Amino acid sequence: MANRPARRLWTAVAATLALPLATLAALPTTAQAAAVECSVDYKTNDWGSGFTADLTITNRGTAAIDGWTLTYSYGGNQKLSNGWNATWSQSGRTVTAKSLSYNAKIAAGAATSAGAQFTYSGSNSAPTDFAVNGTTCAGAHQPPITVLTSPKAGAVYSAGDAVPLAATAAAADGASIGKVEFYDDTTLLGTDTTAPYALSADGLAAGTHSLYAKAYDSQGASGESTPVGITVAAGPAVVASPTQLGVQQSKSGTFDVKLSTQPASNVTVAVARTSGNTGLSVSSGASLTFTPSNWNTAQKVTVAADASGTGAATFTVSAPGHTKATVTVTQLAASKTYDARFLDLYGKITNPANGYFSPEGVPYHSVETLIVEAPDHGHETTSEAYSYLLWLQAMYGKVSGDWSKFNGAWTIMEKYMIPTHADQPTNSSYNASKPATYAPEHDLPSQYPAKLDPSVPVGSDPIAAELKSAYGTDDVYGMHWLQDVDNVYGYGNEPGKCEAGPTATGPSYINTFQRGAQESVWETVPQPTCDAFKYGGKNGYLDLFTGDSSYAKQWKFTNAPDADARAVQAAYWADVWAKQQGKGSDVSATVGKAAKMGDYLRYSMYDKYFKKVGNCTGPATCPAGTGKDASHYLMSWYYAWGGATDTSAGWAWRIGSSHTHGGYQNPLAAYALSSSADLKPKSATGQADWAKSLDRQLEFYRWLQSDEGGIAGGATNSWGGSYGTPPSGTPTFYGMYYDEAPVYHDPPSNQWFGFQAWSMERVAEYYQQSGDADAKAVLDKWVDWALSETTINPDGTFRIPSTLQWSGKPDTWNASSPGANSGLHVTVADYTNDVGVAAAYAKTLTYYAAKSGDTQAKTVAKALLDGMWEHDQDALGIAVPETRADYSRFDDPVYIPSGWTGTMPNGDAINSSSTFSSLRSFYKSDPNWSKIETYLAGGAAPTFTYHRFWAQADIALAMGSYAELLE
Repeated sequence: MANRPARRLWTAVAATLALPLATLAALPTTAQAAAVECSVDYKTNDWGSGFTADLTITNRGTAAIDGWTLTYSYGGNQKLSNGWNATWSQSGRTVTAKSLSYNAKIAAGAATSAGAQFTYSGSNSAPTDFAVNGTTCAGAHQPPITVLTSPKAGAVYSAGDAVPLAATAAAADGASIGKVEFYDDTTLLGTDTTAPYALSADGLAAGTHSLYAKAYDSQGASGESTPVGITVAAGPAVVASPTQLGVQQSKSGTFDVKLSTQPASNVTVAVARTSGNTGLSVSSGASLTFTPSNWNTAQKVTVAADASGTGAATFTVSAPGHTKATVTVTQLAASKTYDARFLDLYGKITNPANGYFSPEGVPYHSVETLIVEAPDHGHETTSEAYSYLLWLQAMYGKVSGDWSKFNGAWTIMEKYMIPTHADQPTNSSYNASKPATYAPEHDLPSQYPAKLDPSVPVGSDPIAAELKSAYGTDDVYGMHWLQDVDNVYGYGNEPGKCEAGPTATGPSYINTFQRGAQESVWETVPQPTCDAFKYGGKNGYLDLFTGDSSYAKQWKFTNAPDADARAVQAAYWADVWAKQQGKGSDVSATVGKAAKMGDYLRYSMYDKYFKKVGNCTGPATCPAGTGKDASHYLMSWYYAWGGATDTSAGWAWRIGSSHTHGGYQNPLAAYALSSSADLKPKSATGQADWAKSLDRQLEFYRWLQSDEGGIAGGATNSWGGSYGTPPSGTPTFYGMYYDEAPVYHDPPSNQWFGFQAWSMERVAEYYQQSGDADAKAVLDKWVDWALSETTINPDGTFRIPSTLQWSGKPDTWNASSPGANSGLHVTVADYTNDVGVAAAYAKTLTYYAAKSGDTQAKTVAKALLDGMWEHDQDALGIAVPETRADYSRFDDPVYIPSGWTGTMPNGDAINSSSTFSSLRSFYKSDPNWSKIETYLAGGAAPTFTYHRFWAQADIALAMGSYAELLE
C-alpha cells in the first residue's frame, strides 16, 4: 500500500499574545556519489486472476538516492496493467519502475512507495531479485504474525478470577519465535518463551481492558496482535454479547449469554424485554440454565421482529446474585441491510471493552497508542473526534429513535472540550477595539520566536459586543482543538485547572503547532494551554514562540473551525431526523447550543488581526478593518483567544486567521445557521453573516476547481503570514491571494485526497437538502473526476486516490463571469484502500446520487461500502494495514534556540539537542516501540493497523446514509 500522508497536520494555534501556527519540513539532503544500499518491501492484494503490488523502497545507505530505477522479475505469466507513483514498464518477465520528479530523491534512512496492477493465471509467487539502479536489494524482513486466541472479544470476567490469555505466533523469512509478551494496554502482564504461548492473568481490576500479544523473532523483528477488549466485573455477572443488535422486520436475530465466573450450583437466567418497541419479543431462550460445568459456554437468545414495527427495545438479562446485562435491539425496515451494518459497527465502537473511549467517555484519536499524525499520540483527542461522536450519535438517534446518546455526547464535549469560565477567566478585560498585538509568521521554526510589534495597526472586532449581548457572557463558546486524554505528557491542564501536573487524572488541554508553515508534527514542542511557568523554561514555553521583553502567565486556546462546523452539521441532522420521528423536543436544547457554537464560529471568518480583506500587502500599510470589511466570510484554518491567568492583570486577546483552505469549508453548516429556525444564532448579525458565507463558500469552490474537477488549495489575506507581497500574477479571490498549499507545507496541505472527500461530502449534503444548482455544478465535475480515478477490483477490493499533485493556477475570480481555470490541473500520484477516506467519498456519492439520480455514483458508493465490509472487518471495526515509512522521523531534530533550556513535566530535557522522541520519552515504554527501534536501525518500514475514531465513525455513518437515501 502506498504510504499515507500525515492525516491533517493542523497548524491551528495562537501563540502567547497573538502568534499563529507553524510547521517545518526537513531540509533536502544533498545527493552524493555512493553505492546504493537498499531494501524492498513487497506486498500484494490478490483476487485469483489479478493483483495489486505495493513496493516500498528504503534507502539503507548513508547518502541520498537521487533518481531511482527499480527492477525485478516474475516467475509466471504476470502481466502489467497499470501503475502509480512511478513510470512502469515490462519486458518479458522483467518489470521496471522509474522514479517521478516528486519522489526521485530518497534521503538516507527514508523510503518511498510505488504500486501497480497485474493480471495472471496459475501461480503468483513473490519476486526475489529486486534491484535499485542496478544494485541488488535485500527483501525487507517481515515481522512475525501474532494472533491472540484467548480471551474472545467482549468477554466478561469477575474480579479475582484469572483471565486465560493464549496466542499463536509465526515467524517469516526463516526466523524463529523467541518470546511472546502479553499486554493490558501498555502494561506488560507477562512473557512466555515456548509454544503454546499462554498466560494466566491474575488481579485485573474491575473495568474494561484492552489485551494483546506481541511476538519477537530471532532477527529482532516484532509484531503485535489485534487488541481484544474484555470487561472485568466487580462480582459475578451475566454476560451478553453483542450489546447492540439490529433485526429487520419479520426476521430474527440472536445474542449470546453466559456467566462471568463458575457458580457453585445451577443458575437460572431470565431474559425479557423491559422497555421500548413492543414489535420485538424473545422467541427462544427466555429462560436459560447454567451449571458449574457449562457456565462459560454461550447459549443463544433469539429475538423476533414483527412485520410492521420499527424502533429500539431494551432486553434485560438477569440472574440471582449476578450483575445484570442489557442488550439494545433495534427493529429495522425489511430492506435496511445497511442500517443493520450501521448498528453492528456502532456496537463495536461504543463497546467500552474495545478501547475507543476513556473512562470519562472521551473518544480517543485511535484505539492504538503509537500513532503520529496531527495528534502525536493515539490517546490524545481532537475537536474533530468529538464532532464525529456527535454525528455518530445523531445517526444512532435516527436509526433507533433514542436521542439521549446524542444529547449525552454534547454534554461530554461541553464538559471536556469547551473551555469553562475558569479556563478563560480574564475575557472581561478584552478590548474589542484592539483585539491583539501583531507578530509576524515566519517560514521556519528556526526563525522563531517572532517579535511582537505593537506599532502595526490592527482592526476592531465587530462581533464581540453582540455576542456578549446575546449570551450574557464574555466567554467564548467553541472547542479547543487538542487534548491529552490520559495526561500522558503530565501538564494536567484539566478543565478548570491550570497545570495540575502529572498526578492529574482527567483529560488535559495541550497544544503543539506554533511555528510557521514548515513545522511538521515531527518538529513540534508540546505545550500546555495554561502556561503557569511550572514546566518548560523560565518563561514556561512562551519565549519559544513569541519574542517580548517580559512574559506573564497566561491561558490560550485554539479552535479548529471545521470541527465546530461538523458539530453544527450533526446537530442539523439530529434536528431533521428527530422531527421526522415527532421527537424534535428531545433535541431542541442541544440544537440551541449548536446555534450558539455557530455564532462564535464566525471568528473563523475574520482576518487574523482584523485587517481589511483584499489586496493586503505590508503589515504597516495594510489597513485596519473597521467592521465587517475584515471578514472574508470563509472557514479559515483557526481562530484563537487567550489572556492573563491573573484576574487583576487586565488583558485578553482574540484573533482570526488570514488563511483559508478548500477542505475546511462547510456549506451545509452555513445553510443550517442561515436557514434553519432552530439553528438561528441569537446575535444581531449571525444569521446574515452565515447566509453571505454560504454564497461565498460556493464561489470559493468554483474558483478553486481545476480543469479536471479536483478542488485546489485555498487563499490567504496575509501572504507568508506577514502581509507580504505575492509574486506577480498571483490570482485573487475577492482580493485574497491564491495559495496552492495553505498553512502547512510538510506535507503540503493540498495533497491529501481526504480533504477532497470531506469537503465535497458537505457540498453533497447541502445539494441533497437544497437542490442548489451552483452546488450541483461543482459536484457534477468533481464526481466525474473522482470516479475516473477509482478502481473497483473483481474481488470487490478498491483503489481510490491518495496523494494529489497540482500545477498551474486558477483564473482571478470574476463573480459575474467566472473563468474556466483551464490552466489549473491535478493529477493522482498514488492510490490507496484507506477505509476512512473511502467512507467519506462513498457518502459524497450517496448524497449526490440521491438528488441527481446518477447511477454510476450510486453503484460505486455501494461497491466501496460492500468492499470494506467484506474484506476489511476485524474485532474492533473496519481497518487496513498501513506501512509507515514516515516513522523514520522519530529521531528528527526539534529546533530549540541555542542556550534555551527547560524540562517537560516528566523531566525530559528541552534544549538544542532535542528530538521528537527525546521530548516524548514515554514512547519508549509503548509495547510497539520495538517496531520503531527496528526500523530506525535499518529494518523494514513498520506496518500498523489503526482504528481511528473518526474513520470508524465515518464508515458507520456512510452505511447509515446509504440506508437512508438509496437502499
